[in-house]
Amino acid sequence: MCSLQALCSGLPLRPLPENRGRRAGVPHAPVRTPGLSPREEQLALKNALRYFPPDVQEVLAPEFAQELRLYGHIYMYRFCPDLEMRAYPVEQYPCRTRAAAAIMLMIMNNLDPAVAQFPQELVTYGGNGQVFSNWAQFWLTMSYLAQMTEEQTLAMYSGHPLGLFPSSPEAPRLVITNGMVIPNYSSRTDYEKLFAVGVTMYGQMTAGSYCYIGPQGIVHGTVLTVLNAGRRYLGLQDLAGKVFVTSGLGGMSGAQAKAAVIVGCIGVIAEVDGAALMKRHRQGWLMEVTDSLDHCIGRLREARKRKEVLSLGYHGNVVDLWERLVHELDTTGELLVDLGSDQTSCHNPFNGGYYPVQLSFAEAQSLMASDPTAFKGLVQESLRRHVSAINRLARERFFFWDYGNAFLLEAQRAGADVGKPGANRTEFRYPSYVQHIMGDIFSQGFGPFRWVCTSGDPQDLEVTDRLATSALEEIVAAGVTPAVKLQYVDNIRWIREAAKHQLVVGSQARILYSDQKGRVAIALAFNQAIARGELKAPVVLSRDHHDVSGTDSPFRETSNIYDGSAFCADMAVQNFVGDAIRGATWVALHNGGGVGWFQPVAVSSTGCPEAQLRGEVINGGFGLVLDGTEDAERKARRVLSWDVANGVARRCWSGSPTAYEVICQTMREDSGMVVTLPHAVADERVLQALRL
Repeated sequence: MCSLQALCSGLPLRPLPENRGRRAGVPHAPVRTPGLSPREEQLALKNALRYFPPDVQEVLAPEFAQELRLYGHIYMYRFCPDLEMRAYPVEQYPCRTRAAAAIMLMIMNNLDPAVAQFPQELVTYGGNGQVFSNWAQFWLTMSYLAQMTEEQTLAMYSGHPLGLFPSSPEAPRLVITNGMVIPNYSSRTDYEKLFAVGVTMYGQMTAGSYCYIGPQGIVHGTVLTVLNAGRRYLGLQDLAGKVFVTSGLGGMSGAQAKAAVIVGCIGVIAEVDGAALMKRHRQGWLMEVTDSLDHCIGRLREARKRKEVLSLGYHGNVVDLWERLVHELDTTGELLVDLGSDQTSCHNPFNGGYYPVQLSFAEAQSLMASDPTAFKGLVQESLRRHVSAINRLARERFFFWDYGNAFLLEAQRAGADVGKPGANRTEFRYPSYVQHIMGDIFSQGFGPFRWVCTSGDPQDLEVTDRLATSALEEIVAAGVTPAVKLQYVDNIRWIREAAKHQLVVGSQARILYSDQKGRVAIALAFNQAIARGELKAPVVLSRDHHDVSGTDSPFRETSNIYDGSAFCADMAVQNFVGDAIRGATWVALHNGGGVGWFQPVAVSSTGCPEAQLRGEVINGGFGLVLDGTEDAERKARRVLSWDVANGVARRCWSGSPTAYEVICQTMREDSGMVVTLPHAVADERVLQALRL
């Protein structure tokens, strides 16, 4: 076993570590089929070998070539560290700066087998959300971080550590870009080749920016979504005895089972991958499992009758489950489900994100690699069946929503009946959870704020929970609007319940939806507690890029932007740059995210470039280390204020009256904020007089 000291000493070359290849008993990423030409294969090998001196290339070249042939990518399995990969207490990292040590902790948490979906392929979640492209990049990055001073910044080019460059203590210690491909080449075919060649990668949202905190990262949002769905569609505050059916127990989707228990309903979650399902069961995130549809339906009926709180994992395809629910409805007249959604990685439907109902998991894995065209056809047929079953149930008192995973988008492309008369380009028959369930949450400035206690001590997490609760209660006591108060009440309830549900997987972390005022108050409380010694080590602040101003995504985060700017990405780029100049410890800008890198646009009759595939989302993120200093407090005020206000101001201009009220209030409270505001909504009489 190597040590953290050895891990920070650069690539292990003399001697080379033993090549043990892919490890048995560990989940592995699906085989990729990039379709490289012989010349492109040579280029992929050249790009991989340039990390190594000439005297070892003769040994490495044949095995790298074999990896490329077998798996469609050069992961460099030989260099997968012989070390327990986890978030070690921050003081154990051999670094010259606290910031670098915190970043190391976050990187290793992303690759912890308890956290990561495919740890040997450096995939954290979403089927293809890479931390790095290969293991050489991991070793070099750790070495650079160990050397880094407060006068240097490490530049990361899609997993590749370009090097340490002179900067200043005010500058970020790390600047990350992932997948920033020229728009005309942001296509599925181009991406597969560029990733295989080793020059770009898909970082998802928090995989390639080192901010993932395990499935807890989405639990709070899922709790709020299911709660608000019950309020909006069922008219209920109490969901006891109500049934929520969905699919996906892999990366972030693993949160659904825990969320169902927290809101007090019955959650039935289908998962085709037995390893993923059992992982959640062992971690206590899933109460029961079954591979029998008969048992699943029987258990569901029993739980409804008794109003049990239950999370039940069905090992099988969700299409079979939906079709069985239709059968029960048509034969008995009994509707057994109240709420439904989908959290498969449908942004990546043809390479492991969605599995067709016609095949077993193993058969699908095989066909995906051997005949991608046939596999795609089966996926699209499965999506049509999937939607057909949902449509039948939706004619009763059953409510389905899109979870922003590109499910309805891919279903539409497959020819499924998801259309909505008179809809714009971002709307379907079923609503987006952003638009219709979470409501004005982003316009109010609320989003998934996160923190990590770098001490690794659960007691520190307890202290932060208490401090965060007190900070929010003080804000409510000082007076907020009724709509904002409801958000605070839900979030105070969450933070009080969180510790009871064993949400920590990996680092000692917490997620809490909060607005600008809440985030700043919480950050200052943490920083002061560190200064007093109440917290034993620094705290890392971050957020999901799925937030108020981090992401431009017309089918999810910005789907409710109605001024025609839903397809513009100025906000995410401004977020990235703005956080950098205000003192964030690291910043990240990604092409791609929760709804994918590449999606097709309408095919033109002429076969022009418009018919190619195009990117779907741009997102920006940050990390900020609080260390108890006045400098950290100053940076927290600047970064967290901008990180929220940027998005609220943008929504104000798109016509959101909620955002207008929030930004006006913020301007009154912050003497340094001056924002151009719209005079009024366009007068319809003026427009009508033009007879447009």
